Amino acid sequence: METEISFPYGDNFYNNAANYWSEIPPTVDGMLGGFGYISDTDIRSSRMLLKQIFQSKNPPGREYALDCGADLVEQNPEFLQTAKTYLGSNIMDKKIGQMIPIGLQNFEPEPNKYNLVWIQWVLGHLTDDHLVRFFNICQKSLKQNGIIIVKENVTSLNIVEVDEKDSSVTRPISYFKQLFEKSNLDCLRVVKQINLPPGLYPVYMFVLRPKKLKGEASQEESQNNQEDSDICKENLKN
Repeated sequence: METEISFPYGDNFYNNAANYWSEIPPTVDGMLGGFGYISDTDIRSSRMLLKQIFQSKNPPGREYALDCGADLVEQNPEFLQTAKTYLGSNIMDKKIGQMIPIGLQNFEPEPNKYNLVWIQWVLGHLTDDHLVRFFNICQKSLKQNGIIIVKENVTSLNIVEVDEKDSSVTRPISYFKQLFEKSNLDCLRVVKQINLPPGLYPVYMFVLRPKKLKGEASQEESQNNQEDSDICKENLKN
């Protein structure tokens, strides 16, 4: 049975989140709520997943990636400016295309441009309707074999938790599954972040790819996608 989320503050849901983040220092520790020391652990697991994805069958290309929520698409300009300083002019000039100061509820990526869209620790600031809309827009931005990776906190119990302080929600895995289905996304893989300190929300990575229409995919691709999707569904039950 589907669950409906009652979002805090109604129409002020986004304004209150923007006000909250405007008062947070633009540092790794600030972005991670005082848990900046988990950054290296987070990055290692993300890199391992990407390595496995690029070594898989039908991997995405490596030309363009879109990072949503922390580095390239971020509503707080101060965070983007700090990211530029942190990365340095050499990386900015050679590897970074543009940084976009906008909330994801208003962002529309360029169609057919990206091999990979990485979305981390930001979807709790989107309502369900805007989240499904964003997933649909992201699908249009993907090149052939492109994928979407979501890395988010999840609740341990099968409930949605509301944080009125930063105007966000934390969804359970089952609810993410519903939203993936509504967005016409196949979940190819689910990976749990390891080595986090006790007391934090569990963190999961979801590898997603747009579902292909009947007759569009080859028999081999359909079989591979179905096997991956079945793996995801099995993991979502656990």
